[in-house]
Amino acid sequence: MAERTRYPQTAPDQAKQLRKDPFTNNWVLQLSGEPALENGNGCRLCPGALGSGSQTLYQHPFGNSSWQVRVIPHFNPLYRTEADAKRQADGNYDRMQNLGAHEIVVEHPDHKLSLSRQSDEHVAQVLRAYATRIVDLKKDRRLRHVIVFRNQGRAAGQDFEHPYSEITATPFIPRRVGYKLRWSQRHYAVKERCLACDVLKQELAEQRRTIEWDEMFVAFCPYASRVPYETWLFPLNHHHLFEEDITTGKTALRFARILKSTLRRLETISSSYHLVLHTSPNLNAKFERKDHWQTIAEDYHWHIEILPIIPQRSKSYSFKEVYYNAIPPEYAAQELWKVTV
Repeated sequence: MAERTRYPQTAPDQAKQLRKDPFTNNWVLQLSGEPALENGNGCRLCPGALGSGSQTLYQHPFGNSSWQVRVIPHFNPLYRTEADAKRQADGNYDRMQNLGAHEIVVEHPDHKLSLSRQSDEHVAQVLRAYATRIVDLKKDRRLRHVIVFRNQGRAAGQDFEHPYSEITATPFIPRRVGYKLRWSQRHYAVKERCLACDVLKQELAEQRRTIEWDEMFVAFCPYASRVPYETWLFPLNHHHLFEEDITTGKTALRFARILKSTLRRLETISSSYHLVLHTSPNLNAKFERKDHWQTIAEDYHWHIEILPIIPQRSKSYSFKEVYYNAIPPEYAAQELWKVTV
């Protein structure tokens, strides 16, 4: 038997590297270890720890030491704005450095006050922080996509006990996001209607999977839910950009209310979940084809997806990458609708 090759240790510049899967066109971030973020000396996100030495990317109120919402660079970022992509071939493969941005949104100075328990007005300010940072990150033409996400609970990979969200910006569009963009585009090309608008019309007419709604927003369990109690939130009025749609005080406040209510319902089922905010990609990105997204303002619809984590009831990907959901969305929506919030 031939002696097995002994590979060298990972070089410092390869500690965080993006590699492209040639079979799926999906970019995968390769990490060399995953250091702990808690330092054992108290919460790093509490006001006392975030002193004058911490860089501030956004703050509300602006210039006030008694901040209510604050955005800072991530302590251990997956992506770095100062990095050079250095796209290069590696035989049949493609790779690049971890160009991008990774930020932490500190949602409240109170260490124990979760997003669902904050006031409507405060959650609206968190939403405005998201919008402001998305707009700013899209000014960097190297970055094609910005996403906001929130992992709550140990099972979801929550790194800090403090209430927080994260924002990442990347020089590529993630694979599943790309699928949704393309299918929305194709639906519009055939029917000249937004796919999401058609779905929302049916959900509101049938009211079999709806959880909560008003004249501006709706929360429902999607028809092909990937996990039990998966929930999506959409604006009823069509808009492809969250960061433009949420700018008025009324819109932000109304969305804050339905988001809080939905989270409270889901937290009666599970304290752990993944939340992802989807908005249109950066249309001014350097490597974006100008003619590729001609109809995106008409065919794409911003939204939030929430996936609760219920280990004993979910077998996602256990059947050869096909999602398995043991609780039909019609039953899940009925159970969530009954919850008193």
